Amino acid sequence: MQICSFPAIDFSRQPGIGAPVWRGRAASGAELHDFAGAAREVGARITAIWGSDRRGQGQGFRLHCVFGIEAGHAWVSLDLPAAAPSYPDLANVFAAANRMQRATRDMVGIGIDGGDQRPWLRHGGWPADWFPLRHDAGEPPEFANLPTDYDFVKVGGEGAHEIPVGPIHAGIIEPGHFRFSVVGERVLRLEQRLGYQHKGVERLFIGADIAQGAKLVGRVSGDSACAFAWAYADAVEAACATAAPPRALALRALMLERERVANHLGDLGALGNDAAFAFGLTHYLRLKEDWVRLNARLFGHRFLFDRIVPGGVACDIDAAGLAAIVEQCGAIETAVKALRELYDEHSGLQDRFVTTGIIDSDLARELSLSGMAARATGMLLDGRAHRQGYTPPPPYTGLGVRPATDERGDVAARVAVRFDEIFESLRLLRLLAVGMPGGATCIDVAPVAGGSGLGVVEGWRGEVAVGVELDGAGRLARVHPHDPSWQAWLALEFAVLRDIVPDFPLINKSFNLSYSGVDL
Repeated sequence: MQICSFPAIDFSRQPGIGAPVWRGRAASGAELHDFAGAAREVGARITAIWGSDRRGQGQGFRLHCVFGIEAGHAWVSLDLPAAAPSYPDLANVFAAANRMQRATRDMVGIGIDGGDQRPWLRHGGWPADWFPLRHDAGEPPEFANLPTDYDFVKVGGEGAHEIPVGPIHAGIIEPGHFRFSVVGERVLRLEQRLGYQHKGVERLFIGADIAQGAKLVGRVSGDSACAFAWAYADAVEAACATAAPPRALALRALMLERERVANHLGDLGALGNDAAFAFGLTHYLRLKEDWVRLNARLFGHRFLFDRIVPGGVACDIDAAGLAAIVEQCGAIETAVKALRELYDEHSGLQDRFVTTGIIDSDLARELSLSGMAARATGMLLDGRAHRQGYTPPPPYTGLGVRPATDERGDVAARVAVRFDEIFESLRLLRLLAVGMPGGATCIDVAPVAGGSGLGVVEGWRGEVAVGVELDGAGRLARVHPHDPSWQAWLALEFAVLRDIVPDFPLINKSFNLSYSGVDL
């Protein structure tokens, strides 16, 4: 099959019933770069980049690039030599590739020909010539944790100065450094440095069995446990040529939509609080608390950890539990409708929300943005919904998901999309509860030696992707979990331009991005 009218690479459909993925192999770095250019010309986006060391199998290195295309996702791999592996810079095609490439170099040692050569995840905690994900890296030796300078871009001109914020913050949030270049309070430039939360997650997968991997992947970013677990399960099931039963798929969707609602409820409260409307925070946190308590009662965990597993789900729900979900959906819908009217009519909130932190659709496409933030620019991009040339995976195939969009691209738009997505998720939860199929909730997954697969799920932030490679014994050789925050952190740097420094916390919260999800 040809993808993006680019005939040089032959693609074949990945097996399985997850989101549609086409796999192909580039013959050279130049061919990969040409494909990236052709994909961009037809509106594709870069979803993920990672690398793997295959020298233990008598081969070299392998680079993996996933592109979001109209029909789903194109997974292009490139084999590289064992000595001095490198490939052409893709950031001159997709700006969002920059940090993914640098992280791949820091972790695997696959070089970039040209472009930004600054480290991303390596903060002086290990030498530049030691790569944690190489098969011969061994146990991490004792390295001196030395402070390192980072070459931030300087902004000159009369009256321009810098304001460093972080990496340690006043609240109990994860660490990240934000370097503002300003004139007065007006932001001229924002540059981030992340990686402070790096904890060696990808290395922990190596050598684990499939079940251990499922437990770990759900903890990559705790507020997206269901999305990561489902994407991992899809990847494993594709690698092992199996599929979860229909009841399990419906239960996965039930959990994923509950995860979506929980996060939107919490963020709507926090957005009110950041605009000095503490009333909103208290009421939305009360609603979220009721929501996650029902999770605990029905599924055994407030945030649904370890519920979605390869082969299906690790729990079931009876008719009384499904009825409780339907009842709670009605109560939450009534409360959120009343609170939305309050938000929409509150002049102080609207003064802070409207025209603040604007990202338009052209920039969203340029930065490969996905999820709620992209839909707030008017883009109809939702992996759960039908679109021209794309059919969503089951059980969303028959649910008729209606993507929530708003063309304004500002904080107000992201707030509006969150409200609309809550109401749509409540509708989907009712449909899932009423139409829950019978049958098994899980099947055994037999590992396939050397198998590989990619799973992509529409999480509450956007596209969550997980790539899986199995070794000759059927254990995990490489797992790459990708959070959509990789792209959205970059978008945040543009969203604050022309606004003032005091608006940054509000703009930041309107995205609410994951540090942990990118500081792997």
